[in-house]
Amino acid sequence: MTQTPTTPAPPAGTPAPPATTDHGPGAVVLSAPGVAPELVRHRGRWLHGWNPEASDQWQDVGRTVARRNLGLSVFAEFLGFAVWALWSIVVPQLPAAGFALTADQMFWLIAVPSLVGAALRIPYTFAVPLFGGRNWTVVSALLLLLPTGALVWAVQRPDLSFGVLLLVAALAGVGGGNFASSMANISFFYPEREKGRALGLNAAGGNLGTAAVQFAVPIVIVGAAGVQLERAGLMFVPLAILAALLAWRFMDNVKDAATDPRTYGSAARQRHTWIISFIYIGTFGSFIGFSGAFPTLLRNEFPDMTLSIAFLGALVGSVARPAGGSLADRLGGARVTVAAFAVMAAGTVSAILALRSGSFGLFFGSFLVLFLATGAGNGSVYRMIPAVFRHGAGDEADRARRAKVAAGCIGIAGAVGAVGGFLIPRGFAISTTQTGGIEAALWVIVGMYGVMAVTTWVVYGRRGAAFGDAVI
Repeated sequence: MTQTPTTPAPPAGTPAPPATTDHGPGAVVLSAPGVAPELVRHRGRWLHGWNPEASDQWQDVGRTVARRNLGLSVFAEFLGFAVWALWSIVVPQLPAAGFALTADQMFWLIAVPSLVGAALRIPYTFAVPLFGGRNWTVVSALLLLLPTGALVWAVQRPDLSFGVLLLVAALAGVGGGNFASSMANISFFYPEREKGRALGLNAAGGNLGTAAVQFAVPIVIVGAAGVQLERAGLMFVPLAILAALLAWRFMDNVKDAATDPRTYGSAARQRHTWIISFIYIGTFGSFIGFSGAFPTLLRNEFPDMTLSIAFLGALVGSVARPAGGSLADRLGGARVTVAAFAVMAAGTVSAILALRSGSFGLFFGSFLVLFLATGAGNGSVYRMIPAVFRHGAGDEADRARRAKVAAGCIGIAGAVGAVGGFLIPRGFAISTTQTGGIEAALWVIVGMYGVMAVTTWVVYGRRGAAFGDAVI
């Protein structure tokens, strides 16, 4: 009788081979054997088992995955900011393209994209857990083809009604929503100890899009036949498609990413959410508002100067953002924010004196100082938010709850702060219409910086405040 051969038993003490799991067709196990939790990528690049707080997984494969997603997220957000700011550099060129617009109409075209972008930030945040970060990055990148294509069509029609032109400009607001979805997505990829740096790089990389578009458009639109404004939109078509393709091919969706809508409800019921949002209008709102208006201000106040230098303001503000966050880590967010408002007020007063004396050098230098302070203030306010909501936390469950409320505050403050991008250009328009210049608007802005600085100090900075000796 034939005996069936048997496999010899392994020697005593030999560990059993790891059990294999059928993850389904197309699934790829990314983590090395023995690393817990196991990280698996399924079809559609959905990550299952993602946990950046697990040190084994983070060291083995997590950091590489996070960095790849961060780099591609920065590129997509960079394009979003660039499209959001596109009309800021197109508007001063419209008269050369045959458009007859009043100062009020020009400032409307600059202001409306900021308002639309602010409104889109909350729904864009919820889109990430609903559709997946990678999937929404693809969609949001392709959506940029809508405002850029509409711009190409509109700027070649000088007889277009102002209402239609304003609607086309409003479409650029979809680029402003990209910031919220990008920040929400990257927050899922990094552990708490590295999240601040990653989000700072993500934000700064996006903000640079404003400077880049203001630098590139004046160069690109110059043609043999004169100003060809349609090129300002056409230049983004291949870039948006490239961003979508790269996101589709190399980014990931996190299966366990979740944004609880109740988080925003909890944050909205906290008075500190609205105090911080008010303060953020002064920092980020000033950055986006002045970035949008600066080229038009230069053209109106100093028509002999080239617009090619307008990008330096947004560039300085973008670079200063992570520096402001680092300073806030060392000195406290409230202190740095108060100092930022003081410098912003001084820069604005200096710009007023420059207008009175007709000094372009002083005017330009004053705005660079102003942009520098807005960028630093952006970083310091974001540093304040977790410190404010972490103060007085009790057990682990209470700390987790407060962290979620802080995340909701960040989303609300980001949306409210962007409204400053609408208020500042409209303030300049009203001032110009009523007084013939922008000086009155600048004095109002100085006063608001004073109110915001005092608010920051009284609530978060002084030792007699509710936070006691805590450094916020």
